[in-house]
Amino acid sequence: MPAGLQDKIAALTGKSPSQVSPLSGGSIADVYKVGFSNDASIVAKLGGGLELEAQMLTYLKERSDLPVPEVIHVEDGLLLMSYLPSGSSLNKLAQIHAADLLAALHQITAPSYGFAWDTVIGGLPQPNPQTEDWLAFFRDHRLLYMAQQAVNNGRLPSGLLNRLRDFCHQLDNWLNVPTAPALIHGDMWGGNVLCQDGQITGFVDPAIYFADAEIELAFSTLFSTFGDDFFNRYQEHRPLASGFFEERRDIYNLYPLLVHVCLFGGSYVNSVETTLKRFGF
Repeated sequence: MPAGLQDKIAALTGKSPSQVSPLSGGSIADVYKVGFSNDASIVAKLGGGLELEAQMLTYLKERSDLPVPEVIHVEDGLLLMSYLPSGSSLNKLAQIHAADLLAALHQITAPSYGFAWDTVIGGLPQPNPQTEDWLAFFRDHRLLYMAQQAVNNGRLPSGLLNRLRDFCHQLDNWLNVPTAPALIHGDMWGGNVLCQDGQITGFVDPAIYFADAEIELAFSTLFSTFGDDFFNRYQEHRPLASGFFEERRDIYNLYPLLVHVCLFGGSYVNSVETTLKRFGF
């Protein structure tokens, strides 16, 4: 932990930390568990974009029943949150619990897709202009926007962007128009799902907006976060139309793949190309 931070936390909380240990925080921020002698532990996160993260967590806390950390304090470069226990695997009981929680989240709707303000995903800007047409939103503000960012930073060949643009003109051949916009967490991979003893204790690092809920479900399969136990339960709440696993999942996963191209390049570029080839582009 940077020098002086313990003193700063003591000044902000009125309590002196007794123990500080690093937590896994991905590649974007440094995250620490801060313990106190006679009080509950908290989490200190250091990095950029934390004001937006705090806004998203507060929105979820106030507008949904999704378990998320409580924001204690936020300022430029520092976010203090409540500590949520974790450490167990996403076993069958945990996946069933996650399905219940996310199905309830996806029941929260809005008049349009996008959000009242822009958010971030993996530290990258995520534009959310409020749009009535889901396919136009997904095309312009998810796939083509993120692909252009990846071209701009030299991680995606411009020729692949052109192929993606051609594919995007035909999205309506495969994607459905959703019944209504659904509130999604937006960054649904295993590192953002906290679990203890068969129960979900929290979801962290949100990238919220109103979307087709299927984009969340697709992302949850990209790195094998959830499997059959999750989907069997989820469909008891919100049945999926045919074709999700066969086609739409791969199309929706182009977005998180492009996010990873922006962040890391490498094999993720090949994954984007494989999906485009699969659909004839």
